[in-house]
Amino acid sequence: MNTSQSVSRTSCLIRHSVLAVAAVFGLAASQAAMAAWPDDKPIRVVVPFPPGSSPDILARTITEPLAEALNQAIVIENRAGAGGNIGTRQVAQADPDGYSLLYTINGPLVTAPILYKNTLGYDPLKDLAPISLIATSPNVLIANKELGTPDLASFVAKVKADPDKYNYGSVGPGSASHLAMEMFTNDADLDLAHIPYSGFPNVINAILAGDIQASFMVPAIAMSQVKAGKIDALAISNLTPVDTLPGIPALAENGFPGFEAISWNAMLAPAGTDPEILNRVSSEITRIMQDPAVVEKFKSVYFNPVGSDPEELTELIEREQSTWNPVIEKLNISLE
Repeated sequence: MNTSQSVSRTSCLIRHSVLAVAAVFGLAASQAAMAAWPDDKPIRVVVPFPPGSSPDILARTITEPLAEALNQAIVIENRAGAGGNIGTRQVAQADPDGYSLLYTINGPLVTAPILYKNTLGYDPLKDLAPISLIATSPNVLIANKELGTPDLASFVAKVKADPDKYNYGSVGPGSASHLAMEMFTNDADLDLAHIPYSGFPNVINAILAGDIQASFMVPAIAMSQVKAGKIDALAISNLTPVDTLPGIPALAENGFPGFEAISWNAMLAPAGTDPEILNRVSSEITRIMQDPAVVEKFKSVYFNPVGSDPEELTELIEREQSTWNPVIEKLNISLE
């Protein structure tokens, strides 16, 4: 056998070996999926918000690669209502067979248990099994341009100089925008009257009209007006600055140490779901959240991709509840 024949035979053997290994791994992945999800039906991911909402869009961004990774069909089921509580309750009461998952924001897991003490119908820490923290996003503290306070220090000074003169808007009592501002005004010793609105577009319009002077707002809505020079972005409610909102300082680094009021998305399952399933889905999500295309999609709407293990998400829920429960109790808010 000459040298070229030997090289060719060796290359062929290597190629067949690689294909054989790939086949083995593919078979193993398929068998693992069949073991975890033996029934001939898709995994249902409940999104407790309407189609086209931010959670819905981001859930769809990760479920396609997740379905491929798990070798299992996944369908999105939108169950909107009561600020996400209806769909969350549905998953909390579902069979823990691995075929029901929840993609939600923090509200139904953190503030809902105290805002709806007697009627919620589930306990996030008892009836749901955390899988992964998907992504986080800070809120932006914005102010009316005509107020003449382009930065945090000047805003605080102006409001303190004229107590009872100014007000702020939120999307309703108990909302993240309401609670974040109440925590901020308490820490800053400011007196701002609260005016609730039915949605962020109405809050933006009220700021532009000068009916209110400030608000904490999701960046996806606020930043178009900030970039147009129509409102001022004073700070973000994050512990540190983020690259999705360059040039906007963090409250925690500008006189309000430890201040954090973030929005986040997470995936959970019914309590009692097999830990192997939870860990498998969690590890795949962590991998997916590092994919450049997924990262770009999340950052385009001002969310910072994370991907965590179940324990980290549990700790976050417990920490957030301990932060916001006292604020809600102090304000004596109930939505029942």
